[in-house]
Amino acid sequence: MNGLIMAAQLLLALTILVGLHEFGHFLFARIFKIRVNKFYIFFDFLFPLPNVLNFSLWKKKVGDTEYGLGWFPLGGYVDIAGMVDETKDASQLSAEPQPWEFRSKPAWQRLFVMLGGIIVNVILGMMIYTGVKYVWGDTDYAKEELNKAGIFAYPVAEKIGLQTGDKIIKINGSDYKYFSDITAAIVKENTTFTIEREGKTFDVYVPNELIDDVAKKKMFITPLFEFDILNVMKGSPAEESGLRAGDKVISLNGEPVKYYQLFTPKLRTYAGKKVELGILRDGTELTIQPTVSADSTIGFTMNPLLKVTKSEFTFGEAVVEGSKEALSIIPQQINGFSRIFKGHISPQNALTGPVGLAQMFSPHWDWEKFWILTGMLSMALAFMNALPIPALDGGHVVMLIYEMIAGKAPSEKFMERTQQVGTFILLALMLYVLFNDTVKLF
Repeated sequence: MNGLIMAAQLLLALTILVGLHEFGHFLFARIFKIRVNKFYIFFDFLFPLPNVLNFSLWKKKVGDTEYGLGWFPLGGYVDIAGMVDETKDASQLSAEPQPWEFRSKPAWQRLFVMLGGIIVNVILGMMIYTGVKYVWGDTDYAKEELNKAGIFAYPVAEKIGLQTGDKIIKINGSDYKYFSDITAAIVKENTTFTIEREGKTFDVYVPNELIDDVAKKKMFITPLFEFDILNVMKGSPAEESGLRAGDKVISLNGEPVKYYQLFTPKLRTYAGKKVELGILRDGTELTIQPTVSADSTIGFTMNPLLKVTKSEFTFGEAVVEGSKEALSIIPQQINGFSRIFKGHISPQNALTGPVGLAQMFSPHWDWEKFWILTGMLSMALAFMNALPIPALDGGHVVMLIYEMIAGKAPSEKFMERTQQVGTFILLALMLYVLFNDTVKLF
């Protein structure tokens, strides 16, 4: 069921993003009085073969345009009259150009038509992040709160010299405000943390190749925090032993316990066994004896006792902060591709397909996380479509810029060939990420 919920969220996000991306092309085509033959969400053919399995789940013709929902749930398209794309080749454009066709319009108008999808995705990403900031605000751990106990270092962090309890006091020699500043610094190049440990201060260098471990979804660091019991699951060993919401665990088999990240590994060593938990309830110390289940749990949800800083924004502030965060995704994407070519991260870990994207969503329907991920995907879609690869919007833009500089357009046959090459590249990339997703899954 969790997998279906995540898949449904991804499908809804992609439907919104692809639909509005194609609407961007459609809108500018209409502005310049170019006929649009089809406007489809998903493909009504077996992509990338335009003449195979041609049928739609729904369609309706309004004026010159057929609107429809395709059966192949991967992307979508607009069929713009007089343009070589994934739905037609140069042989279909052998007739004399008509005034309402794409190829008859000035290069600058065609450039706007091709940039329309990218423009809409960027605007959409900014709007989504603005809405998220205005409705939910920001939550984070302030540096002062984080450094009360320090960090919990996972094996990846220990490998570079960090230890549980370390206090990060500077990033690249400068002060910082929030825990998210640390996580953002991890994926940047040449990062150095200034650490305080047992009264001593020194620097820990973050190797550029660390991003490869992070991309494998390996945990790096989290704030170290005390905890109490948020709720107890019915019928669980915790309930049967008398554990209650609000209790604070203070010992495990006589050994003091303070932090949640240190409690759970100890609990795992007693799977299937009865343990003695010391708890603090309303100022009184008590002892309970739950049996740890085979999956190393006793059946409670913890409440982290770490103060969260919540920032709320007026609408004007939300526009500024949301736009800034949305636009920051573009340089992040550029940095990610740069790191691949520099060998800091392998393509296998950097690139993900539908399965990997679905796993980014919450296993239960979380609207805040849904819109954050949808906004991120909108900006990523804009970036990917801007790449100068034939068959993508960026490839068409390169051809149009060439035409504007050279004063003549490439031949329609040349456009057809580049379209075929681009489609082959995209198909190969699609097969790679699908294979990659499958390998990661199993």
